[in-house]
Amino acid sequence: MQLTERHKEYWRRNMRMTTILLVIWFVVTYVVGWYARELNELVIFGFPFGFYMGAQGSLIIYVIMIFYYAIRMNKLDIEYDVAEGEG
Repeated sequence: MQLTERHKEYWRRNMRMTTILLVIWFVVTYVVGWYARELNELVIFGFPFGFYMGAQGSLIIYVIMIFYYAIRMNKLDIEYDVAEGEG
């Protein structure tokens, strides 16, 4: 099957969004954990920032990323006429 320019643009946009979300995931998972001691000097809601990110902050960010991805991909699928039907 030969991909049209429209299909290639769809996959470029899909891959760009996926790459950005993976970079955010990497930063939240590894970079924040690596610098947790330094980040503990900041206080968020009465907790050290490094502790807060490890306990709840990263989980909140992950859930937000999942919802963003689902909503954005549905819009992208509709825009490029590749959305699945209701049935």
